[in-house]
Amino acid sequence: MAKFEKTMTIQQAIELDRKSVEVFMSFGMHCIGCPASSGETIEQAAGVHGIKLDDLMEKLNELE
Repeated sequence: MAKFEKTMTIQQAIELDRKSVEVFMSFGMHCIGCPASSGETIEQAAGVHGIKLDDLMEKLNELE
């Protein structure tokens, strides 16, 4: 079962697993300190940054 969901905010994802920061950064998403991270979902952030959501979700859910 997936640990991360596209409807989670960036902040929720980071709280769930701090290693998600590395994944976001590797996709050029420097959302970590952005005020929008507490209200923007992973799906919304991927869209804003022009990132394929499926690729991002796959990498996030590969984290152990």
